[in-house]
Amino acid sequence: MKQREEQAGLILLIEDNRGIAEMVGEYLERRGYGVDYATDGITGLRLAINNSYDVVVLDLMLPGMDGIELCRRLRGEAKKSTPVLMLTARDTLDDKLVGLEAGADDYLVKPFEIRELEARVRALIRRDRRLVSAEVLRVGDLILDTATLRLTRGENELIASPIGIKLLTILMRESPRVVSRRDIEREIWGDTLPDSDTLRSHLYNLRKIIDKPFQRPLLHTIHSAGYRLADLDAEVAASHAV
Repeated sequence: MKQREEQAGLILLIEDNRGIAEMVGEYLERRGYGVDYATDGITGLRLAINNSYDVVVLDLMLPGMDGIELCRRLRGEAKKSTPVLMLTARDTLDDKLVGLEAGADDYLVKPFEIRELEARVRALIRRDRRLVSAEVLRVGDLILDTATLRLTRGENELIASPIGIKLLTILMRESPRVVSRRDIEREIWGDTLPDSDTLRSHLYNLRKIIDKPFQRPLLHTIHSAGYRLADLDAEVAASHAV
């Protein structure tokens, strides 16, 4: 395990293609990152659980355990929130949704430019290190404690990905106002904006967590304007009470 002092960040690279792994590892080390390396999913999961990394760069197709299963176990069994950048040769929306549903924060399609990979890594680190003042946010019966990252709706405890938590933090702080797509993307990814499917995929997953099991939806798409989180029933009741 490399020392973190004076590093841009400590990265776990899980990639079985030696050529890609050497190219990525050497480039990131030249850019000031520390890099740990695994060639299979089982070793990668053990390292990800037992150590503290700033980002895990995870190939989808791995021997021993694929990237989807590794990500699910990292989020589910190990309860680790380390940002995950998934590398995949599959470019369909359904494939991307599977990765994001498993808990990946971002994805990069092979072949990729190494500078874009570093930019994605840097954006994930910047987002994860951003200091957030401890507060309890509430919209309707949805509650998020930003200190503990505990998310509940009614009596139900919910599990969301790190990007999902960040989305909720943005939307709950602004509720009931509408937040534009561009403002959300810049708040989460900075200047390295993802492709058009990424935010939509995260919002789709978030709806499945906070809305689908419940009677009243809270997350609303405002056509040509953006998104807002609001309890519409409470708004109507408040307007009638005035």
